[in-house]
Amino acid sequence: MRVALAQFAASTDPAANLARIEEFARDAAAQDAELVVFPEAAMCSFARPRADAAEPFDGPWATDVRSIAAALGVTIVAGMFTTTGSALVRNTLLVTGGVEGRYDKIHLFDALGYTESAQIEPGDRPVDLALGGHTVGLATCYDVRFPSLFTTLADRGAELIVLPASWAPGPGKLHQWRTLVTARAMDSTSFVVAVDQSAPPAATDGRAPTGVGHSLVVDPTGDVLLELGDADELAVVDLDLSVVAGIRERLPVLSHRRPVEARPT
Repeated sequence: MRVALAQFAASTDPAANLARIEEFARDAAAQDAELVVFPEAAMCSFARPRADAAEPFDGPWATDVRSIAAALGVTIVAGMFTTTGSALVRNTLLVTGGVEGRYDKIHLFDALGYTESAQIEPGDRPVDLALGGHTVGLATCYDVRFPSLFTTLADRGAELIVLPASWAPGPGKLHQWRTLVTARAMDSTSFVVAVDQSAPPAATDGRAPTGVGHSLVVDPTGDVLLELGDADELAVVDLDLSVVAGIRERLPVLSHRRPVEARPT
């Protein structure tokens, strides 16, 4: 499967971000990419209140992304915010093109002084999709800190897990990003394609978008096949997903798992 990583810093304007998505998707299609992965919050950066930008999953922004994917003959994964009928919204991955689906972020970033749950309602189920004869799992940003989601997706047959992110910068955060993405690939013996927002310019109002760049492709044994820098960039990589079965046979960590009970100390 030829996969494109479309790393960019989203603005607070969904229309402008849609134009960037079309530009990147067109370039990816010209390089024969089948799957084009954009960051979390590609619709609108976290610098704007989520409810201000949220739309229904079948609303105009998502419909335009569907039209782009259909016109170019690619599958697009892009982060957006979807309405729920309440003050809270969902942090959603739109998947459209060769397959149609959505994933609502399960694990919310209520950590390090930030409270994502103040604006976001969590999803409640893992999602995998069939694409090109293979199974692709979905995860978003903070999900990377929870190995069980990745092993659950692998149990369901995922050979590739895509991980859009808007990874907040800070001391040690780039090291954590690299380490966590690599660990989740090894935990699940899956390819992981992790696409972050690029590092944005500094904001004068204290509301800069979040991203460190350094989007990654890691194979099921933990080898980093590709790492981008911190600027906007499109990169294309060919992944042989057929090797996953053999790796899991030789390194059967999924079948070797045993329940571990908590014991009183």
